[in-house]
Amino acid sequence: MLKSISMLSIALAFSSSAFAKTPDNQLSKEEQSAGWQLLFDGKDMSHWRNFKSETLSPKWTIDNGAMLLTKGGGDILTKKVYRNFDLQIDWKISTKGNSGIFVLADETGSMIYSHAPEIQIIDNEEHPDNKIDSHLAGSLYDLFAAPTTAHKPANNWNSVRIRMQDKHLQVWQNGISTLSIVIGSTTWNTLVANSKFATWSNFAAAEQGHIGLQDHGDKVWFKNIKIKEL
Repeated sequence: MLKSISMLSIALAFSSSAFAKTPDNQLSKEEQSAGWQLLFDGKDMSHWRNFKSETLSPKWTIDNGAMLLTKGGGDILTKKVYRNFDLQIDWKISTKGNSGIFVLADETGSMIYSHAPEIQIIDNEEHPDNKIDSHLAGSLYDLFAAPTTAHKPANNWNSVRIRMQDKHLQVWQNGISTLSIVIGSTTWNTLVANSKFATWSNFAAAEQGHIGLQDHGDKVWFKNIKIKEL
């Protein structure tokens, strides 16, 4: 009997360690071997700078291991540009808050969103822009709506995965697929033609670009930001 209990304890311990969650802002050995890189380690934001600036505003701060935008921090982007990638990021929005994650961002336009598609971050329940389904959290902003079941309420952490390969853009939020589309395809062009971006020159035309995070005037937190180039 004692031997059976001992073997069960060992099995449970092994099972727990096998499925233990990697601590925030760290890479597992498997992720390191697979080529993942951290874009935020919980301590500094050296991979980021403000849009059209070589520096980062001090109004982007670190709060309990997360990047926190305080009022007036401005839009930021990665120092490096990416073409094909797999990106993971956790976000938390304040009550009635709004923000976003940009891909293919460049600095040739007047704003970070001039040419960059945006994965929406928003308080679905209380933000006034919640009447349009393609403006809800996890959606490709103003183009493609995410299911509401993919969203957690404000002040809760949401996990997003964004994968881009040969202009095939895929998004998952909290494990639920919210988007799969090829940029430049006829389906894409139809969506753009029926959106606010219809007359925006060079929208999503870049072959590569920065990852961007939006300052929409509201508090927003980010952590566990990691990327793998494909």
